[in-house]
Amino acid sequence: MIYLRSLIYTLGMLLFTPVFTTATLLTFPLPRRTRYIIISGWAHSMLWWLRITCKLRYRVIGRENIPDHPSIILAKHQSAWETLALQQIFPPQVWVLKRELLWIPFFGWGLALTSPIAINRAAGREALKQLVSKGKERLKQRFFVVIFPEGTRMAPGTRGKYHIGGAWLATHTKSTVVPVAHNAGEYWPKNSFLKYPGTITLSIGKPIDTTGLKPDQLNQMVEHWIEQEMLQLNAR
Repeated sequence: MIYLRSLIYTLGMLLFTPVFTTATLLTFPLPRRTRYIIISGWAHSMLWWLRITCKLRYRVIGRENIPDHPSIILAKHQSAWETLALQQIFPPQVWVLKRELLWIPFFGWGLALTSPIAINRAAGREALKQLVSKGKERLKQRFFVVIFPEGTRMAPGTRGKYHIGGAWLATHTKSTVVPVAHNAGEYWPKNSFLKYPGTITLSIGKPIDTTGLKPDQLNQMVEHWIEQEMLQLNAR
């Protein structure tokens, strides 16, 4: 039954995405935030479809911790699920991602219209400069900025290296940081076709004021909170 439900979800996604993306190309002349609101409809639709076909839901702890001003979200990365759910849980946002994702037919085209911060990870120091420059611009445009510090999806119970980019952007723009933990990988594993029924828990930590913090200090604070919260989620 899990295989069948997962197959129905995937078929629906494959049929809906090209049609939706083609339609969203017409949003190009619109303001960035208007484009985002329209294009994020895809994520909302996929979460609804996931709930209908795979019986996969979610709950949020700490929703009251979402700031009322543009901030930087530093989140655990375990699954494809959070790339959908963060769009439904948080205000309009842009993503820091590798530029190669924009080359994917249909998906990448729609993603490009959401004004992401696409960087060349191999560029080293230049990538950090580009991150700060574009990050300042998006924050002024009242977007939250989403970054996965580990850079790639990690299986439940594992921890990747927390890269400095998110903390670097936050300290150089004096932005509030919001740490996020979740256990989506237990229900929709990395690179897995199967989606298991249940309720994902996403936990939002208290906002961190970055005033006076150095990037490495902030990075350690974020890593500590996320990984400790992951232990709590696993215990629950």
